[in-house]
Amino acid sequence: MTESPSESLSDSPFNRNIDDNKNDIVPEIPIEIVSEEEMALLEAALVSARASFSAIPAIRCSTFSFRSNVRSIKSISALSKRRLSGCSEPDIEDSGGLKSAQKKTRMADSFLHRFRKKGLSVTDITATEWCEKQMEFVLLVGKRKVSKAMKKGSARHAKLEEEVVKKVKVRIESIEDRWALKLLNFITGVNQLLSEGLTRELPLIGFAEGVWMVGVVDEIRMPVTETIRNPLLVDTKTRVKDTLPAEPQRRNGRLQLMCYKYMWDDLVADKFPSNKFFDFFSLNPHHILSDEIREMTANSGFPAETLDDVVRYYRNTCGMLSPAHDQLLLRYEFQKDHSLLGEDEFAYDSDWVKNQIQGCLEFWLGEREASYTPEEERWKCGFCQYSSVCPAKNGNHNDPPS
Repeated sequence: MTESPSESLSDSPFNRNIDDNKNDIVPEIPIEIVSEEEMALLEAALVSARASFSAIPAIRCSTFSFRSNVRSIKSISALSKRRLSGCSEPDIEDSGGLKSAQKKTRMADSFLHRFRKKGLSVTDITATEWCEKQMEFVLLVGKRKVSKAMKKGSARHAKLEEEVVKKVKVRIESIEDRWALKLLNFITGVNQLLSEGLTRELPLIGFAEGVWMVGVVDEIRMPVTETIRNPLLVDTKTRVKDTLPAEPQRRNGRLQLMCYKYMWDDLVADKFPSNKFFDFFSLNPHHILSDEIREMTANSGFPAETLDDVVRYYRNTCGMLSPAHDQLLLRYEFQKDHSLLGEDEFAYDSDWVKNQIQGCLEFWLGEREASYTPEEERWKCGFCQYSSVCPAKNGNHNDPPS
């Protein structure tokens, strides 16, 4: 079968992976030489300019700062820094109705609405915590380049998944089929967890802090003792150097695992709003699933005809589970030989993770401008591909008030 319209599935019969011209010939004319970074910002500005014709976003309060001899870049940088919510103070005559309209405009033009129509990923949350300004560049300019270390890390996770998961191909025929498979992958993974005590790459789909969130847990283990039935969530990080990471990296990893537990515990508590799910993703709950999917569900013991059937199985499966263990585990491996560098076992902090998610959502919902990484963590800039055009490099910025 071809890759499209089909999806890879694992742990037969379902895969638990979730979990985005020719050059014109021109005459020779005098031109101004600009760098690749500046061209990227020009493209981002043009995207923002086009968006202004279909929406009503206001210009951001702050602008980029560039070299004084590149006037064209300086003049257009304000567009690339367009704020997705209004930043000017309302007139004294403004009424409550206008404020409500401004809030709706912020929501419609927010990063979340523009770039994450399929839900916010846990990776989005952790990337925002790492550096909101970098996240803004990723959205407006383009994705970060995939490094060799990142490729090796992905390959390692794929290898770990293959140890417990068998992949097959399943053809999908509609968006309802696609979402049904994501939910079925969770069901299959949970069945493996309950029967074998271990599963990997388990997808989570939930509603947290008013937004839809998705994520994939590296590994879930059932405790060996019969008295404790709270699954242990585990995440494996690979390291280029044979050293443990700095505290900001460990904090970022802790946030990731805490987000997974937050979502897991919500699902276990039956907080999956089915109607909101169908409405938000424009899904028909009574849509008849493809023959192949219906056959597989029947063979697995839970026959499903429609997407609504699968959602009910999803919620019932969640009801079989206990909240995740309050102790979470980060593992650090050396990329070269996969040797274990160390483990970080830490306690879940519900207040801290909620505050972190809410703070990130302020950025994603356009309620404030992107913050820069704090001064004591500016070493991160040395690994950022946008550092040459980021105002933080030369201190030409003002952090928004916290």
